[in-house]
Amino acid sequence: MSGTLARARALLLVVAALGTIGCDRVTKHAASTYLAGTPDRSFLSDTIRVGYVENTGGFLSLGADLPPIARDAVFTVATGTALMALLVLTFKRKYMGSAELGLVLFTAGGASNWIDRVLRGSVVDFLNLGIGPLRTGVFNIADVAIMLGAGLFVLGAWDWNQKGKPARGGSTQ
Repeated sequence: MSGTLARARALLLVVAALGTIGCDRVTKHAASTYLAGTPDRSFLSDTIRVGYVENTGGFLSLGADLPPIARDAVFTVATGTALMALLVLTFKRKYMGSAELGLVLFTAGGASNWIDRVLRGSVVDFLNLGIGPLRTGVFNIADVAIMLGAGLFVLGAWDWNQKGKPARGGSTQ
């Protein structure tokens, strides 16, 4: 890959990471400012609900009932360590295409939620989707990036494994 193309790709990945973190931080600030202490709001015939929630646990509030020291150990220390490991993996492995973008989005979303945990001790969630009784858990933009990133990584890694080599010409080292 030419130097110019490699720099452009790196710049796009940095923009994706910073855009993800920035969008998440701005929307969480807006949720804290405009939704905290108010009733949930419903849009599109209750398909979309917005309301302020502070999640002290993980995905679907798992671990929220742990003692504070255990929550800090799991959701701040262990998550911070895992995010650092993902950063190393992102730079060490030469993933390309959707696998690389997936790692960047996953890491950026995780980093933004981790920032909440460090600064607040909880993560601000505010979105809920569904139809009738079938609803998602309450989530935020970082959670969307994490799920999208995981999906893109799996698709990219699957493509890599199906062809017996990295997708779009990356290295396996």
